[in-house]
Amino acid sequence: MTQGAGQGPEVERTATLRDFRVPAYVHETGPYAHSMLPGEVAPPVAPPLAETYPEGYTPTERDLPVINRGDTVQVHVDPAAVPVPQSTDAPGPLFVVGDVHGYLDELVAALQEKGLIDSAGNWCAGTARLWFLGDFTDRGPDGIGVIDLVMRLSAEAAAAGGYCKALMGNHELLLIGAKRFGDTPVNSGAGTATFQAAWLLNGGQKTDMDRLQDHHMQWMARLDAMEEVDGHLLVHSDTTAYLDYGDSIEAVNDTVRETLTRNDADEVWDLFRKFTRRFSFRDEGGADHVRSLLDTYGGTRIVHGHSPIPYLLGEVGSEETEDSTGPLIEGPHVYAEGLAIAMDGGVTMAGKLLVQQLPLDI
Repeated sequence: MTQGAGQGPEVERTATLRDFRVPAYVHETGPYAHSMLPGEVAPPVAPPLAETYPEGYTPTERDLPVINRGDTVQVHVDPAAVPVPQSTDAPGPLFVVGDVHGYLDELVAALQEKGLIDSAGNWCAGTARLWFLGDFTDRGPDGIGVIDLVMRLSAEAAAAGGYCKALMGNHELLLIGAKRFGDTPVNSGAGTATFQAAWLLNGGQKTDMDRLQDHHMQWMARLDAMEEVDGHLLVHSDTTAYLDYGDSIEAVNDTVRETLTRNDADEVWDLFRKFTRRFSFRDEGGADHVRSLLDTYGGTRIVHGHSPIPYLLGEVGSEETEDSTGPLIEGPHVYAEGLAIAMDGGVTMAGKLLVQQLPLDI
């Protein structure tokens, strides 16, 4: 576990289209600074998500989808092998998972190490509660495989009396936008941009797009943006931008879902851009920014992903090269006067994919 000190005056940086692939984004001075992408003639806008759902899946059963796995290796759940829900009034232990970014093998190994899944990849943690903090795809080799695994574990965990849930990350918004809107121009505030170009620039994988199906899109579009569990305010991004979308957890989650339902490219782009902001809790005044979120939404600590811990420590400036590596991160990073817990160990930088039981002993 690492602790970091503040580093100069607080400026809420906004990631450019390159997200954090270049160090320049760290020094942007305004929340809507953007890199201009060349405009292209836009093809027809992709149609909205289908109104139909896979057989057995309804919008009110978000944690129990029936999965048509396509060309991902399919693991069937044998009803006879599903553990009987444990009878207990106390909730099971709480775990959180940082950014996965398509690194399926690393995720499986980390979940097995914590005793959450067995050697066959099936849920074995009974009433345990597991939260993913978003960013399942892009950069790594098998983002769709990661989504399929999380969807399956949601069903298995619920059957065992626990749960497996997930939050919306900026890369989910990016993938949804790339699929729906493609090269349709959007107003970036500094010229013309497109979701397709931004997705490719931020590690979009053609194999993920080829395997992306309607049920994946429906699942991503219904993810919550934030939740409070056992005094922990769970979010994806280390930003105060959530305050722009409501004064309660329910209001924020409803606003995000309604924005995606309206299917307006510029609205979704603005949502994506705000979710790419980072470092709001790191520098001078960072603890006050955390308090503003806790005072509004509840909880005593924020737990987030999004910004790799080596970046928060100021020890790495770019992912521009393949061999870019940061310091070895063994666990979450607690900072902002102990009010914030960062969970992105930097798996895209040859770092560790973090799975952590809460609360922390600190």
